[in-house]
Amino acid sequence: MKKPIVTLLLGAAFLTACGTGGSTTPPATTPATSDGQAGAIAWGPCTDLIGADGKPATPGPGVECGKLPVPLDHAKPDGEKIDLALIRVKATGERLGSLVFNFGGPGASGVDTLATTAPIFAALGNRYDLVSFDPRGVDRSAGVRCGDTVDEFLSAGPSADQDKLAAKFAAACEKDSSKVLPHVGTVNAAKDLDLLRAALGDDKLNYLGFSYGTHLGAVYATHFPGNVGRFVLDGAFDPTGTFEERAVTQARGFDAAFEAFAKDCVAKGCEIGGSPAEVEKTVVNLLEQLETKPIKVGERELTYGLAQFAVITPLYAEQTWPVLEQAVAAARKGDASILLSLADAYTGRRADGTYNTMMSSLLAINCADTSERPTLAEAAKLDARVRKIFPILATGGSTSACAHWPVEGDDAAKRIDATGSAPIVVIGGKGDPATPYEWATKLTDQLKTGVLVTYEGEGHGAYLSGSQCVAGLVNAYLVDGKLPASGTTCPA
Repeated sequence: MKKPIVTLLLGAAFLTACGTGGSTTPPATTPATSDGQAGAIAWGPCTDLIGADGKPATPGPGVECGKLPVPLDHAKPDGEKIDLALIRVKATGERLGSLVFNFGGPGASGVDTLATTAPIFAALGNRYDLVSFDPRGVDRSAGVRCGDTVDEFLSAGPSADQDKLAAKFAAACEKDSSKVLPHVGTVNAAKDLDLLRAALGDDKLNYLGFSYGTHLGAVYATHFPGNVGRFVLDGAFDPTGTFEERAVTQARGFDAAFEAFAKDCVAKGCEIGGSPAEVEKTVVNLLEQLETKPIKVGERELTYGLAQFAVITPLYAEQTWPVLEQAVAAARKGDASILLSLADAYTGRRADGTYNTMMSSLLAINCADTSERPTLAEAAKLDARVRKIFPILATGGSTSACAHWPVEGDDAAKRIDATGSAPIVVIGGKGDPATPYEWATKLTDQLKTGVLVTYEGEGHGAYLSGSQCVAGLVNAYLVDGKLPASGTTCPA
């Protein structure tokens, strides 16, 4: 549910970085089967990677890409197939097996993300083949596409008829992606994940999921508890809440994150305000000005809607707080280029002006995973609540595109119970804006086999926060099988 913004903040593509992968060649993948349905993976060179800057990227050594055919409709395993796009970074040391990643979204490309972030996971890549994929409905894996409506949909401000735009966007998705729309969603992705496990030749799935990836992991563990290997879920998502409950919880989370940013900014000498209240007022005033007067950036312009994405993006990580201060200060002087680049990073706009499928895939998967279809009246009620909590997220009460979605959703992905699985490490951050800490405690309880680790610091997700405590615990579990004690806490 990617626009209006308050319905979409399940976490964007998790992190950006650059670098190369490993070098040791494991045995060729064999066509192992799961219920007789997994095919062989065709591995080869990576030819179409996109880097964090939206430009074509060159794969590092030890990196290869592949395709795995899976049923379009899992109820018809012998029917039409689609290809899942895969990436593998070969283990550099004594190989334990494969470690599969999902970096969030829903809708983030695991192929592009792992290609650029692999060096960050060097400690894991010493013992594992690092593997990721574009889930069904994402980018190279029968990605959901919605015509040329993305720019219009993203740029619209509160004064636009957003309900009409949402209906137009949904219609374009149906026109371009009607074949795959009924078959996206987290339950189907979890079934794909088990076929991937089998095709990789692994008896158990070893898995590291961030943000939405925690939901995919939890659903997998619910459906395939006996196939769970070493699982870590970082930045946990609670699927059981209603549309309104999730939005309000996230609004509180981002309000707290913005307050933390503002206090930090003021303490260091802030260019956009002398007190936290002044900092927030500066940002709110800028957004209000953009409602009627967007700022030109070359041939483009920064609108209210894009500025919302831009302001939210740096709040995902404490390391990027200074970028928000710099971007807002520049925009007040008429230079909105930094804010626009932040919005582009969030929305998946490439350097050539095209978009990846992040926005449309996220919407399709979210709408598939719930039977809720909020009305205009419900959206207006929610907007009023959000405006009181964190006005920067206010949308003007526009409806979600799920209200117009051409495919019915269901609540199967909300059922979580991994009874019988191996222990699953769940990490929650006290200062996480996108997946607030309370969701980690709830997901741990729902899993029945969850082991909660608490991170006291700021930012969305803990493993990549720079915390040696969290990284050490995760690496010790994934590599050595050393399970952290339940209730373990890592300081900021």
